[in-house]
Amino acid sequence: METKPWMLVADIGGTNARFGVYDQAEEELAFVKSYRVVEHQRFEEALSHFVDDVIGLGLWHPYPMHVCLAVACPIDGDLLSFTNSPWQVDRLLVSKFLGNAPTKLINDFTAVGYAVSNLKLEDWLEIHPGEAFRDKPIAILGPGTGLGVSTLIPLGEDYKVIEGEGGHVDFAPVDPHEIAILEKLTAQFGRVSVERLLSGSGIVNIYRCLAELAHREGHWKTPEEITQAARVGTDTLAVRTMQVFFRLLGSVAGDLALTLGAKGGIYIAGGIVPRFADLLVASEFNYRFEAKGRFREYLNTIPVRLVVKENLGLYGAAASL
Repeated sequence: METKPWMLVADIGGTNARFGVYDQAEEELAFVKSYRVVEHQRFEEALSHFVDDVIGLGLWHPYPMHVCLAVACPIDGDLLSFTNSPWQVDRLLVSKFLGNAPTKLINDFTAVGYAVSNLKLEDWLEIHPGEAFRDKPIAILGPGTGLGVSTLIPLGEDYKVIEGEGGHVDFAPVDPHEIAILEKLTAQFGRVSVERLLSGSGIVNIYRCLAELAHREGHWKTPEEITQAARVGTDTLAVRTMQVFFRLLGSVAGDLALTLGAKGGIYIAGGIVPRFADLLVASEFNYRFEAKGRFREYLNTIPVRLVVKENLGLYGAAASL
């Protein structure tokens, strides 16, 4: 059987590394595999496993025509170190391993930006109603292992993706309860960014702080345990943790909208929130999104959309090629 050309795309975070075969003829992801970062000492091990799997299928050429790796760290040079994992990626080494295929490195939320600009109506759920203006910026944020942020700037009929590190801005509490949480986290970390709360480890941080403030012992140690307990309602601390999490997400989303003038809309992506759409809808997200004093009416008109399309980073990596 004659094999086909393909592009290798990857979305590499602090917890999972997802690889995909993007079939150039079909313009579709044809094969996707995910690997746990903690189960591989080096990025190249996971990459080698994926390439072996692709070759074993016998459908595509041994080497890809082009490669795009969307990685969870700032893009600066050919050798990158991840923010939330011990992995490194060497662009030149990857290209050589893949038969000297042209290899591109982009930030993971730059990839999300490329994907968001191509979403269809069925790819998102409206969380906060409003009117999206085609000629205004779009802001994207997404809690996962970290907190990703990017911006889409309209350029004629297209968009330019602006990468940034908005997850590392200062956490700004707005009530005494949040100030108490900040004080607890400051004692641990010194400086507290919003990523310390709006991420997988952030869920654990909030839960631990709430337990200490209530003089209780927290039963759960992982974000998976906490979110599961919150969903079934078996632990009031877990329920309160997710309530705080979504309130803070609303505040940060509102700050982004004001900072960027994001009247094109706010899109929420990442690995956490799409799995808990029910908790998000039932939370005070919308109240906190609008709670900006004299600019409440400004924010009242901006739509917030929860992205539910799977493999968003892989589609974005393909779009960037």
